[in-house]
Amino acid sequence: MRIEQIYTGCLAQGAYYIESNGEAAIIDPLREIKPYIDKAEQENAIIKYVFETHFHADFVSGHVSLAEKTGADIVFGPTAQTSYKSIIAEDGQEFKIGAITVKVLHTPGHTQESSTFLLIDENGKDHAVFSGDTLFIGDVGRPDLAVKTDLSQIDLAAMLFDSLRNKIMPLSDDVIVYPGHGAGSACGKNMSKETFDSLGNQKAVNYALRADMTKDEFIKEVTTGLTAPPQYFAKNAVMNKKGYVNIDEVITQGTRALSVPDFEELANESGALLLDTRKPQTFKDAFIPNAINIGIDGGFAPWVGALIIDLKQPILLIVDEGRAEEVVTRLSRVGYDNTIGFLLGGMKSWVDAGNEVDSIESISAAELESRLVEDITVIDSRKNSEYLTEHISDNKVVNYPLGSINEIISKLDKSTTYHIHCGGGYRSMIAASILKSRGFDKVIDVAGGFNSIRKTGLALSEYVCPSTLD
Repeated sequence: MRIEQIYTGCLAQGAYYIESNGEAAIIDPLREIKPYIDKAEQENAIIKYVFETHFHADFVSGHVSLAEKTGADIVFGPTAQTSYKSIIAEDGQEFKIGAITVKVLHTPGHTQESSTFLLIDENGKDHAVFSGDTLFIGDVGRPDLAVKTDLSQIDLAAMLFDSLRNKIMPLSDDVIVYPGHGAGSACGKNMSKETFDSLGNQKAVNYALRADMTKDEFIKEVTTGLTAPPQYFAKNAVMNKKGYVNIDEVITQGTRALSVPDFEELANESGALLLDTRKPQTFKDAFIPNAINIGIDGGFAPWVGALIIDLKQPILLIVDEGRAEEVVTRLSRVGYDNTIGFLLGGMKSWVDAGNEVDSIESISAAELESRLVEDITVIDSRKNSEYLTEHISDNKVVNYPLGSINEIISKLDKSTTYHIHCGGGYRSMIAASILKSRGFDKVIDVAGGFNSIRKTGLALSEYVCPSTLD
């Protein structure tokens, strides 16, 4: 028996490869399926099943393409309805993979179809659970992401309580928990950085598994402090339910290398969004006017999903050399399939052609400190919980989290100069570039963000972050 966790840090997501006696199954695969196929070929195994713990909201799964390429059966838990061929398993139904067995445990709560897959080893012993978004390490799934349901988050939280108590907690303490996500995912509130654990330890340390917790207490705990999910979540869930374009087509289209004239012509004809994925401090010095910066070396896909409203928006890329396919792939993971090409030669080719460039002023934290004696406005673009924990103690500072920028732009004045900072400089440049693209010319980035601000003499206000906030 072989179990391999395939963890993708930018999505804080765990997919799983399990194999026995030449038969394999993949659990919750990412959209790019080649690594799973290659792994099975290396092991001389045939992929027999693709198990989906639920209709994922935070990424587009590879289940449809993987089934098409390998002939594997897609398996969902009870109540799931799909627009493609799949097995809708019954609660307790078992599937053989070589000498091992995978048993379906219907565990509704995160969503109605959510299921946990119990792996039973060659000796008939319960070995591990692949818990999807039902049980995380240190947390449980949020009960407010179900797509098109009449059930409230209170109803789903009550289901989740019963699922955990009746299906998972009765299992042996030595059963290994392999969750769908780790710290950094928006599918829970307080997940651990650890990516697996024993069930016994989780019973001891996970607040949601306290033996003395009542259902009402559980519901209050898991529904308190939930922020609105990113706007792309519901759209990704629909794609996972109904199917999607093959990723090979997406990559072929998105990795078209465009000369400067072709890039300009396509930009004008298509109304494409210009997405520059270079590092923030490289972007600031010279970028194509109206381009926005979301750096590939950061929380790229989730921020794209949070900020670019239309999944079908045509996108043209400005990328570092050799990274076009990586960018297109990561966009497709969250459902952005309409990338239509990238600028051949990057910004160097644009500059060499004599085209206009724009820039954003970036100052040090020390310079910000000196400017605070003047009448300036500072935007803290961190999450509200970060701001409440510690921030610059000055009434010139306002907290507008990056995730809400599309909503707060109407509150801003184009004649005002805005100094923008975040935690480390990644989010503030995104915010500054979005404002620039919408006609706010007086934006100034604070390099290094609050990490650098802490090292200055600025007075800071410190609070204990209330539990009701994200």
